[in-house]
Amino acid sequence: MKKDIHPKYQPVVFMDTSTGTRFLINSTMRSKEKTTWDDGTEYPLVKVEISSASHPFYTGKMKFIDSAGRVEKFTKKYKWGKKEEETAK
Repeated sequence: MKKDIHPKYQPVVFMDTSTGTRFLINSTMRSKEKTTWDDGTEYPLVKVEISSASHPFYTGKMKFIDSAGRVEKFTKKYKWGKKEEETAK
């Protein structure tokens, strides 16, 4: 391997913001935030919205998550729902 061209591969804590579940795995992700793991060691913290702890495929529960308002932006952009409102008037 060539030196100084590969990203640093290190243990990182991933935290699911919807459930609070934390995972300690190796990754090349970087973060300015830090957290202390159960063993007392400090690791970089990466926050994710959905993980296997909250995804409907793994939990078996259907739950709609739209934290960024993506659906509303899409419907506004393509004017979905406007035709039904206009025909009702």
